[in-house]
Amino acid sequence: MRERTQPANRWLVLAMQVALIVGSLLAWEFGVRAGKIDPFFFSAPSQIGVTIGGWWQHGYILRDVAVTMEETVFGLLLGGGIGIVLAILLASNRWLGAIFVPFLVLFNSIPRVTLVPLFILWFGFTLWSKVVSAVVLVVFVVFFATYDGIKDVDPTLVANVRVMGAKRLDVMRHVLIPSALTWIFSSLRSAVGFSLIGAVVAEYFGAQAGVGYRIQYSEAQLNTSGVFGGLFILMVLVFIINLFLQRLQRRLLVWKPVDP
Repeated sequence: MRERTQPANRWLVLAMQVALIVGSLLAWEFGVRAGKIDPFFFSAPSQIGVTIGGWWQHGYILRDVAVTMEETVFGLLLGGGIGIVLAILLASNRWLGAIFVPFLVLFNSIPRVTLVPLFILWFGFTLWSKVVSAVVLVVFVVFFATYDGIKDVDPTLVANVRVMGAKRLDVMRHVLIPSALTWIFSSLRSAVGFSLIGAVVAEYFGAQAGVGYRIQYSEAQLNTSGVFGGLFILMVLVFIINLFLQRLQRRLLVWKPVDP
């Protein structure tokens, strides 16, 4: 019964989401046309679409999206990898955890966006200044989620596996990491936005291409259509990456029961 009702529920939710989006856009469009919304501050959706279409015709979208996606994906992979490895090391050794976790908590309190000019000074206006900007935002999100996920594993389960002869590496591989996968993927899906923020902010400070550069250029021209167009493209990018991670999570966590 659950398998039959689930698709219907998904389609119903999707239909409601589409209706909400379409209704909001129509209300926005009619508000601008009726003079209730100032188009200088909030450009009409139709004009935003025209701007995006112009970018597409000039080839800006493909180039900018390719640049920003490269920076975002590299930042997500490097930051996520570093965060997961650190979490495994510190969660599996209580002495290392007791020593280094307080320092990571301290570093996490630093507003890391303010470090972007420093990264540009170190790496120049290159790909790596954007990637590092994304990494420093992602690594802490993934680390703390993975660390808590490993620490949340039932100690009785770990003890039973060790009684059966499993070594430390076996426990980590077959118990701790699989149990923390839900936490890891949840943090990675949250980290997508942070990785994109790091890349886009770095593009603001200095770049010749990228969605962040396109938004900054539009702001300098007082072109609100371009600003909203760039924000729309960023939302689409986050949606695509998040959808990919969601599908990957389902494939790797096939052993988890399906929610009703």
